[in-house]
Amino acid sequence: MGLFSRIETVFKSKMNKLLNRMEDPRETLDYSYERQLELLQNVKKGVAEVASSKKRLQLQRVKLVQNTDKLEKQARDAVVADSDDLARLALERKAALAQQVEGIDLEIAELDQQQEKLVESEKRLSTKVEIFKTRKESIKAQYSAAEAHVKINESVTGISEEMADVGLALERAENKTEEMKARAEAIDELMEAGTLEDLTSGRDEIDRELSKISSQSNVESELARLKAEVGKDPEKVKTGEEGTDERKEV
Repeated sequence: MGLFSRIETVFKSKMNKLLNRMEDPRETLDYSYERQLELLQNVKKGVAEVASSKKRLQLQRVKLVQNTDKLEKQARDAVVADSDDLARLALERKAALAQQVEGIDLEIAELDQQQEKLVESEKRLSTKVEIFKTRKESIKAQYSAAEAHVKINESVTGISEEMADVGLALERAENKTEEMKARAEAIDELMEAGTLEDLTSGRDEIDRELSKISSQSNVESELARLKAEVGKDPEKVKTGEEGTDERKEV
């Protein structure tokens, strides 16, 4: 295949695809129905024209027959008047008119046949047009229903896709929220351990160390108290009791 042939094939395929997207079967069916009605109307016009032509020939035949009868009378009168020449002339004209009448009769017979054929064609075409019309409306209704179904399905599909996107967005938001919470907790732990310096607290390193020592002292005092209460350290228990007696004497 040559280059130009390939270009032509690609162009035709593209145009065919474009036309398929643009074509509405309902519009095509309506156009075809209108064309059939035009053809049917042309057939009806043909029948009317043939009928008119036949009618004109029939009227012409009537006149010729009338003239023939008149010439017959003239020839008879000429014979009565012993005018053979005049009688011959009248009879010759009568014979010529008779030939015209025969020709008109043949033409009328032909027009009769044409009219019968056209009438039959009109009947068949009318039947086909009516069948096509019924079929056309049925196809249009089915196409409209299918089109509506497709639009509904596309809408549902679009909603489903959108909901899927929303679900993914929610999942990402939840993941980011969990990450932020974990970072916040980690920073709190580091700040409590003194690894990170809280610049907003206004405390320097000495304050933090003193606070740490105070916290440890409090912890040791609480531990001694608990051991004294449960009797784990008799010496501290005794010291605690003496301190209590001294407070009572005071």
